[in-house]
Amino acid sequence: MEEQMINIRNIAQSFRSNFSYLVSIIIIFYLVGFSGLTMPSTRPFFIHLTPFALLLSSLVVGLFHSKFSAKTILVFIFIYAASFMVELIGVNTGSIFGHYTYGHGLGIKLFNTPLIIGLNWLLLVYVSNSVMERTNWNPLFKVFGASFLLLTYDVLLEQVAPNLSMWTFSESAVPVQNYVAWFLLALLFSLVIKLLKINTKNRIAPVVFGIQALFFAALLLTLN
Repeated sequence: MEEQMINIRNIAQSFRSNFSYLVSIIIIFYLVGFSGLTMPSTRPFFIHLTPFALLLSSLVVGLFHSKFSAKTILVFIFIYAASFMVELIGVNTGSIFGHYTYGHGLGIKLFNTPLIIGLNWLLLVYVSNSVMERTNWNPLFKVFGASFLLLTYDVLLEQVAPNLSMWTFSESAVPVQNYVAWFLLALLFSLVIKLLKINTKNRIAPVVFGIQALFFAALLLTLN
């Protein structure tokens, strides 16, 4: 086990020492995804790759995380499990985000809820808090800043999600209720991270956040 941990640390260190090359690879990866999703002939195939893209992005961010202590892992598990349960209740009752259904774009589902949606929440909460760690704001402002970043990201994502078979609301417009719920959840998870002093200083996390935001913005302009 100790030898395996050393190997993982060596791999992570190798990635960290080649930061600029890794950023270039991520940009190319998302450019290929953008091209595939904008062409009708290849869109169905690339939609099925969405969960793998999310897993890969999470892995890259994880390799740049400073230290996976027991407390950090427990907080990450909490954010994954809590967000998954909220989404499960939300999609089956319509009482949290409004009435919506998940498509096939996010992969395998349990009780109408993609298993990967919790990882999506964890990644977004982590990277948005990582962005705020680059500021000199006081801790409370950082928490609210991260929550507003997530809300802004969601406003963008909601416009593209139906085209990518992620989810679709039954109403013609995304209800305000959805954005309120997103902000409150982001606020809760960001508070947990701050109060429990989880270190989200991560060199590549803000890069991933920025690339993903640009990716969805470009899709919005192209597909809508």
